[in-house]
Amino acid sequence: MHVKDKVIVVTGGANGIGAAMCRRFSQEGARAVVVADLDEEHAFHVAEEIGGLSLKTDVCVETDIIRLVNETEKRFGPIDLFCSNAGVAYRDEPLGMATSCSNENWQKAWEINVMAHVYAARAVLPSMIARKQGYLLNTVSAAGLLNQIGAASYSTTKHAAIGFAEALSITHGDDGIKVSVVCPQAVATQMLGDFDDGGPQGVDGILTPEEVADSVIAGLAEETFLILPHERVRLYMQRKTSDYNRWLNGMRRLRRSFLE
Repeated sequence: MHVKDKVIVVTGGANGIGAAMCRRFSQEGARAVVVADLDEEHAFHVAEEIGGLSLKTDVCVETDIIRLVNETEKRFGPIDLFCSNAGVAYRDEPLGMATSCSNENWQKAWEINVMAHVYAARAVLPSMIARKQGYLLNTVSAAGLLNQIGAASYSTTKHAAIGFAEALSITHGDDGIKVSVVCPQAVATQMLGDFDDGGPQGVDGILTPEEVADSVIAGLAEETFLILPHERVRLYMQRKTSDYNRWLNGMRRLRRSFLE
């Protein structure tokens, strides 16, 4: 897909990767870009900058997603590309165990990192299937393909997000629906937190949101399922699947190196 003349929705579009994608889609000539976010102020500023529309949206609330889709279609017509980009990450605190994250934060991670993708697909698929065309782009993470040391709830929900995206592609590819997941490692956003060097996930460098947006444009043009801004992730995936025990031992060594 080339985004020129397309109607595009981006959740989590007020900041970080979402904002960078909104700006890049506009630069590429999208007909309409809708910036959806719970952060109403920053969403408005991004939309104002690119001549788009901002809509306050809580991706945890399915009726908000339905309203977002309905309002977009009412103003601009059918949605060509829906980018389910909002995400959240919690560390394994306070004890540093894989079970340390609170039940509340596990639930939030599930709702935002997984169910928001489900709500988005449920809202847009009927119209897309009827037209035999449409594109779903889900922002996931390399943590969904590998893992993220010190963030079990993040890694687990991102694995689930990959599984759901695969199901979308398998089930609806014959309906004309395209699906991609963008899976970066460390990106210079608020989610990176206090790690100046990116922590364990930053071993291959920290990309800017704009660099991730560049990868998205290239991936959409190729209509590839797996978009990897950090290309080395592909090698790590191959190592993981070829020898799981060796990969786990390597991840333990990496974890220990950051505890020293």
